[in-house]
Amino acid sequence: MSMKCDVVVVGAGPGGSMTAKTAAAAGLKVVMLEKRQEIGDPVRCAEGVGKRVFCQMVKPEPDWIATEVKGARIYAPDGSSIVMSEDKGGSEVGYVLERKVFDRGLAMEAARAGAKVLVKTRALGLRMKDGVPCGVSALRIGEPLQIEAPLIIGADGVESKVGRWAGIDTTLPLKDIEICAQFLVSDPKIDDQYTEFFLGNTIAPAGYAWSFPKGEKLANVGLGILGSRSKPGEATRLLCAFMKSHFPNGKVVEMVVGGDPCSGPIESTTADGVMLVGDAARQTDPLTGGGILNAMQAGIIAGEVAAKALAAGDLSKAGLKEYEDRWRADIGRHQARSYEFKEFFVKLSDKDLNQLIGSLSKEDISKMDLRGMLRVLFKLNPKLLWELRHLVV
Repeated sequence: MSMKCDVVVVGAGPGGSMTAKTAAAAGLKVVMLEKRQEIGDPVRCAEGVGKRVFCQMVKPEPDWIATEVKGARIYAPDGSSIVMSEDKGGSEVGYVLERKVFDRGLAMEAARAGAKVLVKTRALGLRMKDGVPCGVSALRIGEPLQIEAPLIIGADGVESKVGRWAGIDTTLPLKDIEICAQFLVSDPKIDDQYTEFFLGNTIAPAGYAWSFPKGEKLANVGLGILGSRSKPGEATRLLCAFMKSHFPNGKVVEMVVGGDPCSGPIESTTADGVMLVGDAARQTDPLTGGGILNAMQAGIIAGEVAAKALAAGDLSKAGLKEYEDRWRADIGRHQARSYEFKEFFVKLSDKDLNQLIGSLSKEDISKMDLRGMLRVLFKLNPKLLWELRHLVV
């Protein structure tokens, strides 16, 4: 079986669907492939997004939202805490999504815009002509499928193969990968009004644990640790220990494990005839691990650039340079700053973390964003935070 189109999008997560929707709305013939038989399953994130940016890109359907939270509560290793309001809590705080419903809904929006969505269709490799990609070889419901297209967009997640096939170096050292484990937990103790973040090297070495409420005393409870600080099974073991100490009566109804990139911007996310989006492009926030909004934003840019490049007839790496320039000017700039924060904070001891959180006990930080809070922290702890002075002054 064969088909022909303008753009093949590999992966039907938020990044892939926003790419497909944007490109199809611009008049391109788009085919989007999803290797699984059900879009959005399994859920491999905490499902949190900031409301303001999210609503700038889509009009959320009510069934996409599991719950709306008031803010974020951050706990030091000694149990002391600070609270940030929803609008200042970062890109993961505001809505907690139902990813299985949301991802499917976003893919349906892409289909309504004109994209052809093929589930249970696994990309096997790039088709090449004169050394340049000209399509994708795939397997659809067990049958070979050849798709001819001048542009391929890899939105195939942290394990992305499209980038490797195109010769794009997306490899990451262990210190730039978070190993994560997450339970879906039912427990009367869950705070339905706040996302919660738990710091401490005993809890999650060079990482943190979280609780993202989903309403009716249900929450995503998980943790992530740096790959360089991890051993096989370590994330799951630590999560079980965290559950025992913080949610001893919790009932686990689902479980997922996986990796999350936490690097700065990689050298390239394009090649001749290829663009990468979202986790495939390592566009995740390295400090928080949040990637939904970045993937959606990058997908919009990729779809717009695809339309321009096809109209101009230039799908070379140089012809796709606008994609690199645009995402790096926004997402990449914030990502680079977050990476510096991450590299600093993973070195802190529990004593340091207690000092930082404790120093804010008499400050009103409820309306501060992260940068504002860091300015206050620097003022109160100049010696400890001297290394970050160029980022907060």
